[in-house]
Amino acid sequence: MDRYAPLRRRTIALVGLMGVGKSSVGRRLANALDLPFRDTDSEVEAAAGRSISDIFSDLGEDAFREGERRVIARLLDQEPHVLATGGGAFMNPQTRALIKSRAVSVWLKTDLTILARRVARKDSRPLLIGKDPMEVLQAQALARYPAYGEADVTVEAGDEAHHVTVEQLIRALGAHLEADAS
Repeated sequence: MDRYAPLRRRTIALVGLMGVGKSSVGRRLANALDLPFRDTDSEVEAAAGRSISDIFSDLGEDAFREGERRVIARLLDQEPHVLATGGGAFMNPQTRALIKSRAVSVWLKTDLTILARRVARKDSRPLLIGKDPMEVLQAQALARYPAYGEADVTVEAGDEAHHVTVEQLIRALGAHLEADAS
């Protein structure tokens, strides 16, 4: 008996702040469940033929979010997979409704101190350029947590190894599906 079969019936969309591990944990979750993995940011870059930083600087955040919404809609029409969304994707009401109707949404939540330490290591995040990571994350948490709170499942992840978070995700998804079935 394949205990993961029920988890493969719908796309699993990971939402949360930058640095929470949507891509790195998402890849490992996809491997554990034997599902394809898709990363919204990579797909947007491929569709636009330019980097997210370039899209932000040349066209602005609104243009990026519109492209992101279209890419997510296209991805949600594909066979079930694990989808790592951009941190702001779930803020768009249309995108959020699409994800909620066609996927199981999971808010990957981590303490802001941990996130600030993680995101400070990379200088490729357009929303952080020239800013204090903790201040940006606090402002984003304030603005985004109410929307993230609409996700089907919330998993609180700490600074443990990715495989621990993957197991937490699998347990939480299984419990969610059992509750839905009853």
